[in-house]
Amino acid sequence: MSSKRVVIFAGGELSPEYLNLLDEDDFIIGADQGALFLISHGYTPDIAVGDFDSVSPEALQDIKSKSKKTITCDAVNKDLTDSEMALDIAMDQQPDSILLLGVTGTRIDHSLASIQMMTRALQRQINCYVMDTHNYITLTGSQAVINDLGYTYVSLLPLTPEVSGITLEGFQYPLTDATLKLGQSLGVSNKLVSSSGTVSIRSGLLLIIQSKD
Repeated sequence: MSSKRVVIFAGGELSPEYLNLLDEDDFIIGADQGALFLISHGYTPDIAVGDFDSVSPEALQDIKSKSKKTITCDAVNKDLTDSEMALDIAMDQQPDSILLLGVTGTRIDHSLASIQMMTRALQRQINCYVMDTHNYITLTGSQAVINDLGYTYVSLLPLTPEVSGITLEGFQYPLTDATLKLGQSLGVSNKLVSSSGTVSIRSGLLLIIQSKD
């Protein structure tokens, strides 16, 4: 195993505060503008990847010279987004977890695609998280412990047509063996009542979204 955690910086919403999340043992991947963000703040990506169509030729040369490895692809003839290419590389490291930063922003299509691709990490039994200024998102197919990270709400949204056997412990609005169907809002805007809570499900895939305004 190369690293216990892989952190991906993509080209969406990024903040210098995210750099405080890094540990020295993290394996760092910069996807497209995410790589430029990293080197602009003095960090060396272990891998920079993407078509780099959103950076100048001069910036790309800077990325190549200041990254340990750079993987480029054609901007048109490709099947994956830069973020998904970065995820593939991250999973190849066989980490315990992957943190995705800069995968949300103004493009809702990219945001939804990035959230949905967490299913691929789950299939490999790798914990995957999407984080931005207002949200912290994870996915479970069995059980998850939710720690209070300073967000106001915890919402549960099914990613499959139905999620059954939902049981919540440590929440303001508990559930016992409940079912959520795609399109229902029953699981929106719950709250933790202690430092952590537990979400258990019997079948399906459930998004767990901690959020704040």
